[in-house]
Amino acid sequence: METLTGSAAGVPYTALPPAVDGPAPLIVTWHMLDAPRTDAAFAAALPMRGVPAWRVHLGMPMCGARMVDGRVDAVVELARRDALLAFLAPFARQAAEEFPAALEALRRQLPVDDGPVSVLGASLGGAVALNVLATQAVPVRAAALVNPAVRLRSVVPLTDGLAGHPYHWTEEAHRVAEEFDFVARAGEITADLPLLVVSGERDHPVLRADATALVGELRAHSGGAELVTVPELAHPLAEEPGLDPAPQLPTAESVDEILTRWFSRQLTN
Repeated sequence: METLTGSAAGVPYTALPPAVDGPAPLIVTWHMLDAPRTDAAFAAALPMRGVPAWRVHLGMPMCGARMVDGRVDAVVELARRDALLAFLAPFARQAAEEFPAALEALRRQLPVDDGPVSVLGASLGGAVALNVLATQAVPVRAAALVNPAVRLRSVVPLTDGLAGHPYHWTEEAHRVAEEFDFVARAGEITADLPLLVVSGERDHPVLRADATALVGELRAHSGGAELVTVPELAHPLAEEPGLDPAPQLPTAESVDEILTRWFSRQLTN
């Protein structure tokens, strides 16, 4: 079966079927806002073809099919207005809040089994996946994160170039940053959940430090989290502009192999 595209409760997606027939487990992903920054491009970067499951890549707000006039200008304007309160936090919050309805729609549209879903998030998509885990909005079987935004407080300074000015922290901004601090909220994540964090050796140092801190906190609660470092991997997983499917980079291929082995192991245990 070929790659499928569609919409689940208003959320666009790119779906890759397993090689086996009949109902199969489901892995849902959220892409980066760096390259690859659409569901279709993310599916090409991390197809996980060897995993015996449906891999459904959801589109983030205002990305891909939801871009305004097919341009990134609207996103840049939000970042300039307020990188945290108008851009990062609303995107992550909306993607997490629309997930339960999207999941219900996917179960009606695709031949997936009725077991707990697995999730994968990269960069800001990692904050979405962590929000889903912390709120326990849906049962989750296994989770993986790639160069994740573990703390939005750490991400905000990285957007100064996009915004065109240093960020001005307000009382509300500090409060929202606390909401999206998943090191502090690690205790809210199900203790025995299998969780893998993939961190690029050349990712932003602050994001690497947050990834290590998250795994440390999760291990303190359950001992089940794993951290894998990928040599030469910077933050993006694809070349710019990252809007359309593109040939897989060697570093993305390395991540893909890690995720394929890990999810295959979790789904067959």
